[in-house]
Amino acid sequence: MRFRNWIHICFLTLLLFAASVPALQPPPVQAAAPSAITLLLDGQPLASDVSPYILPGVNITMVPLRIISEGLGASVDWDPGSQTATISRQGTTILMTVNMPFAVVNNNSVSLDASAENKGGRIMVPVRFVSEQLGLTVDWDQASRTILLTSANGSVAGPPPDIINSGSESSGDTSNNNGSVHTEGSLRGVWISTVFNLDWPSTASVGNQQKQKQEYIHLLDELQSMGMNAAFVQVRPAADALYPSSLVPWSKFLTGTQGKNPGYDPLAFMIEETHKRGMEFHAWFNPFRANTDAKTDKLAANHVAKAHPDWIVNASNKLYINPGIPQARQEIIKDIMEVVKNYDIDGVHLDDYFYPSDGVFNDAATFKAYNSKKIANLADWRRDNINQFVSQLGVSIHSAKPQVEFGISPFGVWRNIAKDPTGSDTKAGVTAYDNMYADVRTWIKQGWIDYVAPQLYWSLSFTPAQYDKLVAWWANEVNGTGVKLYIGHSPYKLGTAEAGWSNAQEIINQLIYNTQYPQVQGDIFFSAKDLRKNSLGIVQALRSYYGM
Repeated sequence: MRFRNWIHICFLTLLLFAASVPALQPPPVQAAAPSAITLLLDGQPLASDVSPYILPGVNITMVPLRIISEGLGASVDWDPGSQTATISRQGTTILMTVNMPFAVVNNNSVSLDASAENKGGRIMVPVRFVSEQLGLTVDWDQASRTILLTSANGSVAGPPPDIINSGSESSGDTSNNNGSVHTEGSLRGVWISTVFNLDWPSTASVGNQQKQKQEYIHLLDELQSMGMNAAFVQVRPAADALYPSSLVPWSKFLTGTQGKNPGYDPLAFMIEETHKRGMEFHAWFNPFRANTDAKTDKLAANHVAKAHPDWIVNASNKLYINPGIPQARQEIIKDIMEVVKNYDIDGVHLDDYFYPSDGVFNDAATFKAYNSKKIANLADWRRDNINQFVSQLGVSIHSAKPQVEFGISPFGVWRNIAKDPTGSDTKAGVTAYDNMYADVRTWIKQGWIDYVAPQLYWSLSFTPAQYDKLVAWWANEVNGTGVKLYIGHSPYKLGTAEAGWSNAQEIINQLIYNTQYPQVQGDIFFSAKDLRKNSLGIVQALRSYYGM
């Protein structure tokens, strides 16, 4: 801090000195300012109250939205909340959102070389892109700095009523601006958390079988009305079960007491109700989490922390099953296969609970005891442990029931480009490969999983981990492998202070962006309670997008 103050004083001193010295050279000759840009449509000039300008570097001319409505005869609606313009003319509809790197043309995503901009309350759009999408020919005359627009028959329809009021674009009625898109065949899932009674069952229904059933039915009906067609239900929240098991205890989130029978089979009930609505049911397992805290006094006698305390590692006051112990990995696979064999599930789903990303994980002794491959360093050994687990679980699932999908939802950043030149252009503080020891690339390339659902919980404007860059990176990872890509979205961030989450349109823009990549075959939202809260109108936005 002292050094910076000294530099500041020196800089001010130099400025004062320079001001006191008379100029020794004549001032440089100033280049003439470029003349204004003129727009001609079929030979007739288009008036503009705001001068068009050229974006440096990309040489794209930007014009006010008013020119599109008044000059080109298009219908234009403006939504100030989402900063989205809807431009329609003769069967073509264009959606452009300020600062978004793509537009939507007749429900198809198209990349932009220049995004729409908000300049002092005036919305500026790239004239060539919009004009060509509306069927006009665009030419540029450098000598006269004129843009020549030509329609197919030499004329365009007259201008619609002016939507510009008091120098700024009118809000208008844009309740249906998103339109519905073709999403048949795509997975539209929701994570339903049972840990801490977050999504289901509620704390008010603990120990009440009928209330739990009613809640799940109501939950499914709400989600389906939003366009959802798949439920990812957490059936193993903490080395326990939401189903009668001969291997692990009943979950405490059903009755308040771990090991206590709730009086019915929640998993069988949920599968039946989900399938009754034509929705998929994916059983979600937390593979290596043993308990949400370090206490063991209220754990059932057959809980892994009591039955095999030598398998347990306390990391940051949470209990984990040590992935480095082969018998422990096999026991988890056995637990999961109990569900695969006994229930009509559509998929087995794992989240990112492998090695914890924070705190110290004390497995030095395990590294020495279970390193038959003589792997040189701890990090590579940990990744190999998880690789063995994923590979063996996939084989077990597909051998028993080939139709059951096996997928994993890793942390959204595999590796940063600064750490690995093949990683994503991100600056994440945590990565799947380096912190959770999840070698997702290997799982994809080896075909051990049927789908990958990275948790891309950042916005299109969050530069350290930008949504669009990550979608492009993951799409490239699965390309040509046969592994499907589902994207994990974060409606729980709507309304938070993090960049990009001030409007529900953020989620819609993400869904629209995904349509650029055929590798993206679905989306999953975290979590059910956050959709049901309807933050910033996300429910209505999704219904409109999915055409509900």
